[in-house]
Amino acid sequence: PVYRRAASALAGALAARYKTYGNIVAWHISNEFSSDCYCENCEKAFRRYLREKYKTIGELNRAWCTSFWSHTFYDFDEIVAPNLLTEMRRRNESTFQGIALDYRRFLSDSMMECCALEAKAIKAHTPDIPVTTNFMHFFRDLDYRKWADVLDFTSWDAYPAIDQDREEFAIWHDYMRSLKKGQPFLLMEQTPSVTNWQRYNFIRRPGVVRLSSYEAIAHGADGVLFFQLRRSRGSMEKMHGAVIDHVGTGDTRAFREIKAIGQELDALGDTLLGARTNAKVALVFDYDNLWSSELCCGPSSDPEYKDYVREVMRYYKALNDLNVSTDLVWEESDFSGYRVVIAPILYMVKPGFREKIEAFVKEGGIFIASAFSGMVDETDLVYLGGQPGPLRDVLGIFVEEIDCLPPDRSNSFVYGGVRYEAKQYFDVITRTEKTCRALSAYESDFYAGCPTVTKNGFGNGFGYYVATRSSEEFYRAFLSDVIKEAGVEPLAGYQPGLEVTERENGNGRFLFYLNHGDAALNVTPEVSGRDLLSGETFEKGKPFSLNAKGVVILKTDF
Repeated sequence: PVYRRAASALAGALAARYKTYGNIVAWHISNEFSSDCYCENCEKAFRRYLREKYKTIGELNRAWCTSFWSHTFYDFDEIVAPNLLTEMRRRNESTFQGIALDYRRFLSDSMMECCALEAKAIKAHTPDIPVTTNFMHFFRDLDYRKWADVLDFTSWDAYPAIDQDREEFAIWHDYMRSLKKGQPFLLMEQTPSVTNWQRYNFIRRPGVVRLSSYEAIAHGADGVLFFQLRRSRGSMEKMHGAVIDHVGTGDTRAFREIKAIGQELDALGDTLLGARTNAKVALVFDYDNLWSSELCCGPSSDPEYKDYVREVMRYYKALNDLNVSTDLVWEESDFSGYRVVIAPILYMVKPGFREKIEAFVKEGGIFIASAFSGMVDETDLVYLGGQPGPLRDVLGIFVEEIDCLPPDRSNSFVYGGVRYEAKQYFDVITRTEKTCRALSAYESDFYAGCPTVTKNGFGNGFGYYVATRSSEEFYRAFLSDVIKEAGVEPLAGYQPGLEVTERENGNGRFLFYLNHGDAALNVTPEVSGRDLLSGETFEKGKPFSLNAKGVVILKTDF
């Protein structure tokens, strides 16, 4: 309580002091909100949070299934914060999922309230100046979809590790854009050269900072910033890269690269500002599903098997490889503008989602769910009547059993005439609707012949179910078939290292061609236009050479 009063008072005092300054374009609240807390204040606030949510102790006991293992509470004051001394087995697994899940929600909401208090104090003095705070990719502790509602625009910090897949930054950019329903975001921080806090702090190679800056813009950023301007002389970040190094001059490679990027952006002016991405494919990324599926005790205790983000990435990487623009959504989103909605590990199906997705598919949409979906309701209670619970009708299947095998054991299936590996999760499913077809089947074990990929006709659309996990090649082949069926046109053909995105505003349509590889690529544009960076003109269907780490922004009229 003391911190909340002081933090908001300080924010208000700063806004009052500088409100007449004409060069303030935005307020940045705090920095990288994070960390769990289990102090007495949080524990008391958690009890108040639960009273407001459940109203009665009886409803709380029902929602948490406290009769199991004699956890029944008789008063809200008996409830303690869940931690390793109580019901947590490890950081991401609990013996008592209901309380652990609600504490995750509480921590995110309570920290969000701190941000909102500071924003309110600032807005009292500068109501027309936008506020933001810097997010951190898919930060597991904070539900950014809710946080976005207290901000005027989103921003985030991008710091690649040496072994980081490029698609991870693409999806994080798309996520930041999607949080405000397609509104442009800001890349608040990236290093111009090197970090200092990672296990291996590699130098970003020549051309990479320029490429990554344009990748952010390609996915919806209206601004690109760097941390830090001048290298600190001491303390924690004295070894962290900066635009101006300890040498104190502009005679460094990093400075020259940043200067060149600035000159290019200055030449672009406001041409790209406000441009939106018109995605027809949506990927569900839902924090309640992230928390609940990873807290669940089973089907595996291997963190890799229960990595929600990694499962989402399996589908996103294929879409990114296929150069298909993708939004990230959650269960509460409006799906009406999309042709395909994909929900990896939709473990938790919240109220209203069934009706929404059934209406979407009936009207001609395509819905895809993966293994370990349709298990529980919003309080983590299992749906009775068989999995995938509320999704059974639209998918036309019943999941009878879930087999979970160690990494050295696998199965196989044939899809589209090609044999692929089945691994980790193996749902044993039965088709329950005559409209449901098996597109592939397991080839071994006692469930040989059981479907691995199904397609169910539902109204004018289709519901697909993928009962196992497989290789990058499978997801590319499968999603290529699906988007073709949905009438979604890729922006370019698949080439390793090539990424193509689009944005559109009143100035025209812009196609971004990014070469993440170490060699030049021959690229065939789907449209004619002019490169905003070089001024060169390209013709539809006529290949051009895109240099390693190169960028082309092709402007075409509508």
